[in-house]
Amino acid sequence: MADTIWRAPGRAHRSTRRPRVRACALTMAVIALAVLLVPPLAQLDQQAVDLSAKLLPPSWEHPFGTDDVGRDLLLRCVYGLRVSLLVGLVAALVATVIGTAVGAAAGAWGGWTDRLVMRVVDALSSIPHLLLGIVIVAMFRPGVWPVVVSVALTHWLSTARIVRAEVLSLRSRPFVDAAVSGGASRWRVAVRHLVPGVMPQAGLAAVLMIPHAMWHESALSFLGLGLPSHQASLGTLVQTARGSLLVGAWWPTLFPGLLLIVPTLAIAGLAAAWRDRLNPRRRSESTL
Repeated sequence: MADTIWRAPGRAHRSTRRPRVRACALTMAVIALAVLLVPPLAQLDQQAVDLSAKLLPPSWEHPFGTDDVGRDLLLRCVYGLRVSLLVGLVAALVATVIGTAVGAAAGAWGGWTDRLVMRVVDALSSIPHLLLGIVIVAMFRPGVWPVVVSVALTHWLSTARIVRAEVLSLRSRPFVDAAVSGGASRWRVAVRHLVPGVMPQAGLAAVLMIPHAMWHESALSFLGLGLPSHQASLGTLVQTARGSLLVGAWWPTLFPGLLLIVPTLAIAGLAAAWRDRLNPRRRSESTL
């Protein structure tokens, strides 16, 4: 009886979690297919300027409507999502590599190295990400790669903290003590034992960083400091659609915004399932 009562919450939690994870996975699969297949299959005239068809509301012919120069907004949003996802993926990968290297070095070497690295991390963390990103982007001409560099250099700090904490936990494990007792150097222990042990946590941090990087790119592009206005991204689409709101056209702003929110929620759902697998104790506590 007691065992049944104890297990019931976990079963209920799994029964509600699995459909949510499947829905998130299906959403990301649809987004991936749209990003990969729609641009090559799209007709060129859908991207052509047609002032006679400007700001048409959503219809069967144009599901997302048209923008202020008559271009199909659905195709523009898919192109914009493609660019924003590219920026998010590359920036998250670069930031994760930097954060993993810095966090692993601080945790593995310890002592003054750890203190120095963490003081630098604390100092950089005190500066707002957007402000620091604006400073970095302002040094380059508008484009994709300056935005990637800006996002990567402002988002590795949280990964460094996570990796450092995990490395400090691994350093007390018996297999690390055995390696040190066997004469292994700190470098060998870090590369062979500590870094592989933190890769799952670093991978989870990278996944969670993708939507964060997408929002960061959108904010920079919305401010006119990221991608140039003629290049479609979700941020530039929202930025160029501001004038349409004054004439009552809501769709040029709504749909790019939704394409920022939907991938964010889907990735967050998949990351939550990954986190539960990495930390079963957290999963069991959430069922109580």
